Amino acid sequence: MINRAALGLIAFSLLAAPLDAQSSQPGNSSPNIPPEHTEPFPNIGSGQTREEIAESFDLAPQLRRGVPVREMLEQRRRLTRALETLAPQRPGVVDAYVVTIALDSDPVFAREAREAGRVLSRRYDGAGRTLTLAGPDGTRDDLPRGSIESLLISFAHIAEVMDADEDVLVLYTTSHGNRLGLAYHYGDTGYGVLSPARLKGALEELGITRRILVISACFSGVFVPAMASADTAILTAAASQRNSFGCEPQNDWTFYGDALINRAMRQPVPLAEVARSANRTVAEWETSRRLLASLPQSSIGAGVAAWLPALEARMPRAATQPVGRPAIGE
Repeated sequence: MINRAALGLIAFSLLAAPLDAQSSQPGNSSPNIPPEHTEPFPNIGSGQTREEIAESFDLAPQLRRGVPVREMLEQRRRLTRALETLAPQRPGVVDAYVVTIALDSDPVFAREAREAGRVLSRRYDGAGRTLTLAGPDGTRDDLPRGSIESLLISFAHIAEVMDADEDVLVLYTTSHGNRLGLAYHYGDTGYGVLSPARLKGALEELGITRRILVISACFSGVFVPAMASADTAILTAAASQRNSFGCEPQNDWTFYGDALINRAMRQPVPLAEVARSANRTVAEWETSRRLLASLPQSSIGAGVAAWLPALEARMPRAATQPVGRPAIGE
């Protein structure tokens, strides 16, 4: 048997990201400045063996503590308003419902999620059908915040307004990651892990089968085996046993977000070429910095060819220019 202290150590070892990656810039009294991570990630798993703890994390536990009640009400209202503005699907048109989410309060993720929403909405004709979930980015705090709960609720609402036989979910997530999945970490008030099993189960429960999934985080390759399907295109920032780079709070982009969203996705080229181009760019940056290769992954199911061309046929023919500070400080 393992005692409670040992349990905490096991769970923390599975979750913990490097301290320098989880520390935010010093904050101030402005509501637009993201909260810092000052306390250790708590033990949110359960069970008494490593296997039981892993099974618990598959269920995507989320913990919120010390959140002011007025803030809770405001966040609920923001999410409700954002969901209510999503337009219904158009019969006979392959509509894309775009969701971008920052699951960590380090402001690099909020900046990346915001611009990713704009880029993906333009690329996939998602005007009126795009939702961004992100905390403050240092200059503004005007969106519903990203959390496991807000993401799953958003999926459920989108399932009600889309035609699952015709339309496509385009999801971009950006956060820290670990071998269990994506880390949800908002200041010292929100904690959790979104596992591949939970993401797969939620989308299957809702009947959302046509999917373009982009998972930007360390170890994000753990999502590929679980999420791959005939009607899924999935791109990840790293292999299942590798780190990705560029997540320092002061950045505008992570390496993968900059290469994929800020550069390749702005070009009017097919998704497969987008993935290859981004992978080449990331590899060049990592080589120049003498970093261990992150090895981004991609899997495009055979059935994607039945609906992706209709989306890509509506892509703008003109490319747009990258914005923000480059991830490698060019």
